[in-house]
Amino acid sequence: MKYWLMKSEPDSFSIDDLKQRRTEPWTGVRNFVARNYMRDMAIGDRVLFYHSNAEPPGVAGLATVCALSHVDETQFDPAHMYFDERAKPAAPRWDCVDVAYASTFANYVPLERLRLDADLEGMMCLMKGMRLSVQPVSREHYEHVVALSASAWEAPPKPPKPPKKKPKAKPKPKPKPKKKR
Repeated sequence: MKYWLMKSEPDSFSIDDLKQRRTEPWTGVRNFVARNYMRDMAIGDRVLFYHSNAEPPGVAGLATVCALSHVDETQFDPAHMYFDERAKPAAPRWDCVDVAYASTFANYVPLERLRLDADLEGMMCLMKGMRLSVQPVSREHYEHVVALSASAWEAPPKPPKPPKKKPKAKPKPKPKPKKKR
């Protein structure tokens, strides 16, 4: 069994949407590395369902891979936002897997909490510049995030901002000496 983190913008598709539909193809992935990760998935693999582009972003719940990688049909539909004019039915470029709802976390695990937890060091989604929508997670990191969801969390207070410095007044220009005639 493998473990994954899959990102979705909650305005487009949230953990609540998955709960309502029970299963859903994970369409719209248009990054070759992320696509290849989906090709490595197996039925029963566990998924951290991550809300990206949210305030705050974070892990909202769990899903399970319930269908192996297959052709993402949205690539062929010119009316769809994930249409790819280079993709042809005889030579598809993009795949998807189906995921099934497992649970919604009792306590949302925000990205800030993940970043502040030393036990999650090395977790791919915490690496600078990491924007992949599908990425592997170690079993230890997966289990730790699930354990974090069991307790509520408040962000630590932000340190006070230093007082604003008053801009230095520009010195008045010195008068030019008068020339003698």
